[in-house]
Amino acid sequence: MQDEIKQLTEMGATVAQAKAALAKYKDVMQAAERIFDGQFDDVVEDDDGDVPMPSVSASTRPAARPMSPDEDDEDAPAHNDSDEEVEDDGEEDFIDYDSDDDAPAPESHAKADADPYARIFFSKDHREEVIEIEEEPETVQITLPGGATELVKILPQGEWMKGCPPPTGGEQGFLFTQYTQLSDGKCACPHGCGASIPRQPSDFFPIFAEFSSYIKHLQGIIQKTCPRCQSEFCFACGEPITEKVQRPGAAPGDPLFHCADVQGVIVGMGLYMLLDQLVSSQSGSSSDSKSRNAKRRKTTGNKAQPKEFDDDDEEPYFNVQGTGKRAKGGTGYAGDQKEDHTGQLEAEAQQKAHDILLGNLLTELGIYLPSLHREGTHPSDFLPHPTTLAHLRRRFNYLCSTLLRNDSLADMSDRSVLYFKLLEWLETISSHETLASLMGQPIMAVASVKSTATRKSPNNKPIRERTVIYEGSAGPRELLEAICIQAQAALKALEGNKAPEQPPEELTEEQKRMTVDIKGKAKEETIIAHPDENQKLLSFCQRMINTAHAIDRSLRETKGDAFVERLHASLPKVTTSSSSNEGALVDAGSTDESARKAYVEFATRVRFEYCDLTIPPTAPPPGNDTEAQVPHYKSYFNNEIRMLALSDLPKRSLAIAKELSILTSNLPVAWDSSVFLRIDETRVDVLKALITGPESTPYHNGCYLFDIFLGPSYNQMPPNVKYMTTNGGKFRFNPNLYADGKVCLSLLGTWSGPGWVAGKSTLLQVLISIQSMILCEEPYLNEPGWASSGGTPQSKAYSANVRRMVVKTAMLGNLQNPPEPWADIIRTHYRLKAKEISAQLDHWLSLDDGRATQSDGAAYSDGRGPGASTNNDFAADVAELKRLLKDLQTNKTLV
Repeated sequence: MQDEIKQLTEMGATVAQAKAALAKYKDVMQAAERIFDGQFDDVVEDDDGDVPMPSVSASTRPAARPMSPDEDDEDAPAHNDSDEEVEDDGEEDFIDYDSDDDAPAPESHAKADADPYARIFFSKDHREEVIEIEEEPETVQITLPGGATELVKILPQGEWMKGCPPPTGGEQGFLFTQYTQLSDGKCACPHGCGASIPRQPSDFFPIFAEFSSYIKHLQGIIQKTCPRCQSEFCFACGEPITEKVQRPGAAPGDPLFHCADVQGVIVGMGLYMLLDQLVSSQSGSSSDSKSRNAKRRKTTGNKAQPKEFDDDDEEPYFNVQGTGKRAKGGTGYAGDQKEDHTGQLEAEAQQKAHDILLGNLLTELGIYLPSLHREGTHPSDFLPHPTTLAHLRRRFNYLCSTLLRNDSLADMSDRSVLYFKLLEWLETISSHETLASLMGQPIMAVASVKSTATRKSPNNKPIRERTVIYEGSAGPRELLEAICIQAQAALKALEGNKAPEQPPEELTEEQKRMTVDIKGKAKEETIIAHPDENQKLLSFCQRMINTAHAIDRSLRETKGDAFVERLHASLPKVTTSSSSNEGALVDAGSTDESARKAYVEFATRVRFEYCDLTIPPTAPPPGNDTEAQVPHYKSYFNNEIRMLALSDLPKRSLAIAKELSILTSNLPVAWDSSVFLRIDETRVDVLKALITGPESTPYHNGCYLFDIFLGPSYNQMPPNVKYMTTNGGKFRFNPNLYADGKVCLSLLGTWSGPGWVAGKSTLLQVLISIQSMILCEEPYLNEPGWASSGGTPQSKAYSANVRRMVVKTAMLGNLQNPPEPWADIIRTHYRLKAKEISAQLDHWLSLDDGRATQSDGAAYSDGRGPGASTNNDFAADVAELKRLLKDLQTNKTLV
């Protein structure tokens, strides 16, 4: 009976409920159904361990306790309604991977009831070590109903269990038991005649090229006839098939919905086939997939955290975390490489075909997904088999992480045939009481893989063991929120520039008699008037946002408001104002590690924000003159911005929409150097950027400001960019950054090298090029003709002069008088990094050559003349800056 109790607790019941249900109903699934119906909700465990039977009426019975994958998980402990641990002699302890060990205990029973999911594990700081087995799959010939044959491989047991937590009686236990039961041994006749039918791996685990072939195969074997008593029974669970449920899209009288075992197998095998197709569509041919994976590991993502992969290993199946490292400084232009567009149309056609295939597979497999909102529901819909939960958490979550990490909203819109099917799955999962918590759980992603042993199987085939480390990453709802942030940014651009609202006109008598909402009709017509490509992206963005809202509504219905509020607190956000002084609340902690973590978290949160960049009018505009009502902007490009105020340029709007959707989540953030962006709330073509100087450069930890305007021909032409940190137009910080604010960069058409490519180049490329190639280690080398002078006295003198200008202007000047809208960013930057910057200043002071600061270091570094010099007040600037840093650490703000 212990095994049955354990199975019920894994499904969400308490030990007391499991014992009470099994005392009345001997069948586990029947007992589970009654528990789910709420029949045993009032069962509590006495101090002596006895379990009294319920005796309350249905009218007074409390509502059923919601279940979640956290409680259904094979590794989750049983809890009673007061969230206290239930102990049972003889029951092994379960490891609670989903509880928050650091969460404070509820202050009262009422508080615990307010949020029954207060201990659900939302943190991504979770780590699992799993030993996985790889073995060569067997190949067999299978005959399908109708006589057709197909040569297929059999899914090995190691692949079936891939990605599970350690063997603690949890997921691995369920998957191991199910695979062993359905691939070995015999299925006995349930009528007691003594006959049995042997099972083999090819019955339930063949890998067909088409999912429909797999379904036909199961339909041909699932209903067995006893060779002795001629009775019919299910080949999976061994029970009589009393009724056949008809499902939409299923064949009449389909027996595949008889039991939860079949559902678990179908979902697992279907998701395996789906992911196999996904990997195939991403990697192309298998011959070059290893080199492509190696390249992807080196170039993707913002975090420079190397992963521990063996040289002979391909990238792990469940890996969803990229790595990357920015190259050191360059020469201020992109080099002589050119993009190779050969085969682009062919690749796009192949991608479209794969997306249609994957979308159709999601539809076919979705028939077997547990769902309570369709005709023909079955008990397995209410209480899915634990293996179904395991497959959804591992394989489907991998699908989510792969598709929803796409940083191109335009690409997702082009692939809407696939993404809309994915959204349908998310909606179904979020509306299911048992599955809904999957939306908030972190997805376990491969962090490292190491081969540990190789041995031979009984049939003399090689078996390789690997130790895989899984780490928590963003869950499905968090990934979807990142897409919604992109969609909202794109919608701002697609709405276009709006003329200032005029006072309402007096309606005519005919208009007053009309029942149609004229204003609403006009808005609808505006949307319809968008060009096809604009409308396509607009519709996709609206669908993404509507899906997120629908999921939240379902989660509120299934999990309650407290669950949703806790989930929302962990979601990424884009604020609409930079005046919140949020940085003052960020605590650096007492260690270097805590300061780094706090800095990166803060920078990630505020790297992309909307704010008001207009200049408040000093006097009300006269009359209704539209031109007079156009505001002025805090931008170098104010005149150009105002001239374009009332323009409607659909192609430009589409380009800006795509651009902003990328920028929302791809601006580089790191302790060493970050890029921040501010966009006007109503004019998304008006931007400001702040770049912090990279480590190991004379620009390190300075704050460098840029005004940006996306002109009327964007993105056929590059953006307008002006450098603003010039000490009032006096300092030339770099051969590519002039004192008048000119930025020399090939992408901007102001420097030699490959230029802007219409429809391909992006503002993000411009910002990263400035960060990595202009703010470089030896800026002297950026001057034409001096590229071979690295390490020379002239180069060192140039860098020393840059350091003096950086401290005076990019550090001290910005900190004393922070320009709008950067006050919070600048102060928090220097407060959190005060300790490092103080040491950096001491080092720079020791390197200084004692010369006078030159407005253009090149004027004397090449011996051509003294240039415009000032006194060397470097030591005084350093002392004042260190004083301000100390004040920041003490007061957290500057008066």
